[in-house]
Amino acid sequence: MSKNVVVIASGETERRALPHLLDHLHECDITVRIPPRNRALNVRTAFSLIQASLYDTGDSSPDKYVILVDTDGKDPDVVLKPFKEQLPNRLGSQFRPSVLFAYAQRHLEAWYFADSSSLRGYLGGSDLGSVDTSQPDNIENPKLHLKNLLSDSFYTARVSEEIAKTLNAETISGRSPSFNGLLDAVKDGESSNPTD
Repeated sequence: MSKNVVVIASGETERRALPHLLDHLHECDITVRIPPRNRALNVRTAFSLIQASLYDTGDSSPDKYVILVDTDGKDPDVVLKPFKEQLPNRLGSQFRPSVLFAYAQRHLEAWYFADSSSLRGYLGGSDLGSVDTSQPDNIENPKLHLKNLLSDSFYTARVSEEIAKTLNAETISGRSPSFNGLLDAVKDGESSNPTD
């Protein structure tokens, strides 16, 4: 029986791309939820999305929630601290599913550079510029870099999804600690639920 996992992420790009980046995890039934109307992902919106998903799922309530936050290059512990401290209190001691936390060190677009061969293929063989694809989590502003590589095309959530479809998650996990953290949280992970 597969685990029912809800990943809460920041926006439409993640909602479209993450299912493709995580589709190799056959033991998990993954749903990605994002804040409505381009609201910021914060403790309040994460709490609201968890509550909404409990009503939406009916009998098959989630086994786990994974909150995925972009740190924009900041210290992940600092960015995740309010979520880790406040969300379990808001959910209360009766809340049963695990709540785990993961982060994208810059933006999820950095993960695309980890599979440089596939990204190059999507871009028609063009050079990826002066980024170190062996350490994608250290790429400064990967979203802007990707937009520049697309030159004539606009970078949209749909383009992000199309790129994600071409990528190999195993290659990404071999180069990106933050992507590995997401995989670990979705597959296994330690619960941050205060009742566990």
